Amino acid sequence: MTDPRVAPLIRVRQIREFTDEAVDEADLAALADVARWSGSSQNTQPWRFIVIRDTKVLRKIAEAGMPQTRSLKTAMTAIAIVIPEEPKRAVTHAYDEGRVAERILVAARMLGLGAGIAWILAEGRDPVRALLDVPEEWRVRTVVAIGHPSEAARRPKSAPGTARLPRDEVVFDERWPQN
Repeated sequence: MTDPRVAPLIRVRQIREFTDEAVDEADLAALADVARWSGSSQNTQPWRFIVIRDTKVLRKIAEAGMPQTRSLKTAMTAIAIVIPEEPKRAVTHAYDEGRVAERILVAARMLGLGAGIAWILAEGRDPVRALLDVPEEWRVRTVVAIGHPSEAARRPKSAPGTARLPRDEVVFDERWPQN
């Protein structure tokens, strides 16, 4: 049984289909602040964020990165996470990028919105960089789609109790279990 104190966090899920209702500017500002205040390795704060409201640009990004970017086909807004191209810091940047993306998802849920992480593979990054005027020494790999979830997106994807492996198969006490 889930502890009710953490139940809201457990209910956060990827949303990949949105209505055409606009996202409130105050909500976007709150999400940008959550992103800005996320922790990072050694507090380097390597990222920059581009809040995208232009749906034509969002649809072009969606096309550049399909199928991983399908949530941008209906999103009304998004936040692109822009990370410096620094091969020596690739692992820490990836960690920081994932951390901030997840926090945006959680914050969107807290605001009554939905969000989905869109991942842009290497072959789609140059077109996205051009669409957003990102300099060569930076890259966009993650774009978080934001909006009001459609009815279809709100429906459960699996039967109650079946979305995750049983706890005893993934959580062990003290050591790896012996067969």
